[in-house]
Amino acid sequence: MMKSLNWNLARKILASIVMATAPWVVSVAADTPPAKSDPTWLTDARASIKSSNYEQALKQLQSANEVNSADWNNLMGYSLRKKQPPDLAASEKYYQAALKIDPSHRSAMEYYGELLLMKKDLPGAEAMLARLDKACLFGCEEYSDLKASIAQYQGKK
Repeated sequence: MMKSLNWNLARKILASIVMATAPWVVSVAADTPPAKSDPTWLTDARASIKSSNYEQALKQLQSANEVNSADWNNLMGYSLRKKQPPDLAASEKYYQAALKIDPSHRSAMEYYGELLLMKKDLPGAEAMLARLDKACLFGCEEYSDLKASIAQYQGKK
């Protein structure tokens, strides 16, 4: 009986605290400035990539020339790898640059792993998967996607 009485009292106290702080939380959220939006070049390049227009994405990225951006290097690598015909050597250079700028850039690790599979470098792709495993503490889409690509590659051998 005493335990249930203490539990009920604790629940009431907790509910009072939550109700008392709720208006404060809402006012803080309203005062928070909006999140910084992506630069135009990044939004435009992503839209071109989404529509599989890799040549246009390359032109947009080259025009922006954000060589110190991991995202820029990653999208350059992706577009070069996906265009027809692909330029794997140049693509690899950009993925490596992205990972040098941001060693935990998950998309660059995934895409570089896929490029390594295209080059028949399974150990290299598995190394990228291991890096992703460390970067994604509770799992992430990039890890799952690269793992599936490796499994598919192994199934074709």
